[in-house]
Amino acid sequence: MRVHVVDPSAYTPPYDHALCAALGAAGAEVELHTSRFAYGGVAPPAGYARREDFYSVAARVRNQRARRAVKLAEHLPDMLRYRHTARAAEAVHFQWLTLQHLDGRLLPPDRPLVLTAHDVLPREPRPGQREAQRRLYERFHAIVVHGQHGRTRLVRELGVEDERVHVIPHGVLAPWQGAPERPLPAELERAGKEPVVLFFGLLRPYKGLDVLLDAWRGVQGAQLWIVGMPRMGLAPLRETAPAGVRWLTRFVSDGEMHALLRRASLVALPYREIEQSGVAFAALGAGTPLLLSDVGGFPDIAATGAARTFPAGDALALRTKLDELLGDPAELERMATAARAAAAGPYAWAPIARRTLALYESLL
Repeated sequence: MRVHVVDPSAYTPPYDHALCAALGAAGAEVELHTSRFAYGGVAPPAGYARREDFYSVAARVRNQRARRAVKLAEHLPDMLRYRHTARAAEAVHFQWLTLQHLDGRLLPPDRPLVLTAHDVLPREPRPGQREAQRRLYERFHAIVVHGQHGRTRLVRELGVEDERVHVIPHGVLAPWQGAPERPLPAELERAGKEPVVLFFGLLRPYKGLDVLLDAWRGVQGAQLWIVGMPRMGLAPLRETAPAGVRWLTRFVSDGEMHALLRRASLVALPYREIEQSGVAFAALGAGTPLLLSDVGGFPDIAATGAARTFPAGDALALRTKLDELLGDPAELERMATAARAAAAGPYAWAPIARRTLALYESLL
């Protein structure tokens, strides 16, 4: 089967590469159609072709504001060009669409179309964006979500027909084949031997960093590492942060990320809302236990034994869980074993690829 996996966003996430590699290993002829912005400086895994169809001019613009303007101008001709390219595919699977108001009219005709709803609804919607998202869903023959929570939201909140929504788990994210081994970032490599709780990823308001900092007050004998590119103002949080917090606010490479996950005793993701998180599945790939808020599909991960949950937004409950887990190394080791089992079991890519191919075939 000839499959196109399409992600016209500026950044190609690890999920796209992992899905394409798994589909290729399952026997599909796969092309990933994406932008010319490099992913993490690391070559993606083998088993599929990569076509850089989007943002060829914007990739050469250094100024960030000018790059955004060029990307906007490029999007329409890029999508129109891809409509022609899509004729070679038997199934087209979009992972992201940049302009919901417009993209529904630019999709390839006469092909089975699948969309993965990584975010069922916009978390910080602009005026009209929620309605545009609903209309966009109407253009697809099938929509993939990563858990029953996402399915329920699509059906009940947006009125998407039940038969068009398919639950297929998010796969575990592990270092790419051939990715160079890297040490801890230099800013953190002399941190000592204390247990480390890691908060990793783009720093955004909905991720509950303020809740985690409140919960950290008074924690002894451990360090909290906050790592990632800011997408919010951090000055008030840094000024009032408690002791034992270390900050690394820059882009972190794939190799550095996995060094951080291997060093961490626990990954904490106190999100206020989410469907699923790539960071959580990278932690599973590294065998690192998780402490998660009880939102979206996070309880599904906790059901494997690899994570514990607490009520979202509740700093006191989060502090209680931190104290319990940091004070019980044997429990953390049991959770690490469960994380490795989940990575090899329900979140392994081989069964996910088979289910995804079966979905494509059902649409032909």
